[in-house]
Amino acid sequence: MRFQHSPEIWAAHPTLAAGVIHADGITATANVEEFLPRHVANARRRLAQRPLSEFPEIKAWRQAFAAMGVKPTQYRCASESLLRRLDKGLELPRVHPLVDLCNHLSASYAIPVAALDLARITGDLDVRPANGTERYTAFSGDVEHPKPGEVIFADEAAHAHARRWTNRQSATSAIRDSSREVLIVIEALHDTARDDVGSLVVTLADELRRIWDIEPKTAMLSAQHPDFSSPTA
Repeated sequence: MRFQHSPEIWAAHPTLAAGVIHADGITATANVEEFLPRHVANARRRLAQRPLSEFPEIKAWRQAFAAMGVKPTQYRCASESLLRRLDKGLELPRVHPLVDLCNHLSASYAIPVAALDLARITGDLDVRPANGTERYTAFSGDVEHPKPGEVIFADEAAHAHARRWTNRQSATSAIRDSSREVLIVIEALHDTARDDVGSLVVTLADELRRIWDIEPKTAMLSAQHPDFSSPTA
């Protein structure tokens, strides 16, 4: 499986920083509890220091959504949605050990983190503008068709695995108890995005090693080196 952002994405968003992690050997029985408190504590500390609307990571995604014709106060990047829960005094939802770990790190860094089950992706996966033929399956089971031009994660079978770029993942490749081999995608657009995404990749890969006793493969992508191939490709 090859993952990449299309040339149109790099051209339209030159500040994009993207990191990827491939992990094989994930299980649903792992205990991540010792790792989560410090991540959520860091997120709460940042929220106490300034309004969420002033986070550079969130401001950059809001600007990108607006530039794509997506109303940023109606559709929010995934990390903003998590931080809004914390800002209201709520806890982050618990879904699966890997998803919980990714969500807590996403909130800590204010950067979207997507985890996808590679067994449910057909062929290569591209972040690109939709052409209107793709199918997106919501968690409700409803099937939607992203409009042409909307940024999606699309595989070779025209399945859309995310809508509005970092807004919503699909139920098709969502992590579940049977998930073993996963791809984690981390994306940011703010001024220090490359350093921050790099730090998040290193932190998450280290915690994956410690929790699941596996050796993740990581990479930082750029317009010059835009693709990543999984070891099982």
